[in-house]
Amino acid sequence: MHATIALLPGDGIGPEVIDAAADVLRVVATRHGHTLALTRSRFGAAALRAGDPPLPPATLDACLAADAVLLGAVGDPAFSEGPRERRPETGLLELRTALGVYANLRPARVWPGLEDGGSLRADTLRGVDMLIVRELIGGIYFGEPRGRTADRREAFDTMRYSAHEVERIAVAAFESARGRRKLVTSVDKANVLESSRLWREVVTEVGTRYPDVRLEHQLVDSCAMRLVSDPGSFDVMLAGNLFGDILSDEAGAVVGSLGLLPSASVGGKGGLFEPVHGSAPDIAGQNVANPVGTIASAAMLLRHALGLSDAADEIESAIGAVLDAGCRTADLARNGEPSLSCTEMTRAIVERLGSG
Repeated sequence: MHATIALLPGDGIGPEVIDAAADVLRVVATRHGHTLALTRSRFGAAALRAGDPPLPPATLDACLAADAVLLGAVGDPAFSEGPRERRPETGLLELRTALGVYANLRPARVWPGLEDGGSLRADTLRGVDMLIVRELIGGIYFGEPRGRTADRREAFDTMRYSAHEVERIAVAAFESARGRRKLVTSVDKANVLESSRLWREVVTEVGTRYPDVRLEHQLVDSCAMRLVSDPGSFDVMLAGNLFGDILSDEAGAVVGSLGLLPSASVGGKGGLFEPVHGSAPDIAGQNVANPVGTIASAAMLLRHALGLSDAADEIESAIGAVLDAGCRTADLARNGEPSLSCTEMTRAIVERLGSG
């Protein structure tokens, strides 16, 4: 197979973790006799610093022409103020819309060897393996109207969903559950929000088409509490854009580190794959970032965009093996444990792939 992957290193630690994922992709492609063309384009604050918008036209063209997109991170405090069109995150929202990727798949599991390394008891963490299915291009991040009053003393955003948007993300969740433990937990705030009442109605209707999958509804606040008290009770969690964003970050803390979490945004052109973590400007350039989330995102790219499930499985097995062997980056090290740099962790995964 020959495929083109558009790499968007982005900001902060993005270039470091993208380099790590690119090394792993090259090794796996060679092992399986595939040819991957890896292109690089400016994006986010890196584009703004070059005088471009956060999503330059040339970058968008490269993404639309590629078979898939792999993103490092986006965000820079230097651009946190000012007009919306000059913020790095605006480029990410525009890219998701342009690609039409409405379903964000965020797996969160406790990797081998990390059961005793988190903030929760080992017996609470044992066996945790969930998939958060987040609606990605609707809801309050995209709803209109939005803005500020003339005196700038009031601001407003709109939480808006159509039945069609809810239906298609619900289908994605139920289809995912069929290949897992056949449980969907739909998250809303139906006791307060009209948009959540519609969400619950549509999800319930979709659920009747999947008699083999159990559906439960849960309010977002009680879901947040359950996520830390009984994370093993979740299989597939279905949530809107805002709730899914917040809960998946919480899931990162549950399983040990946000640096472990990958994601796949699918449903449109090719797919957009990125770690859940942000740009972490405080550690950028120090070679201490955890590359696992990005490497695991590359595995999801192989599986969901290119249909190379065997290669994806090999990457995930290698990640599990090095973590189980005690390899730790700084975010995972506990109680004075030695830690590996970003490049050292990447090398350990590559070596495991070579010996597999």
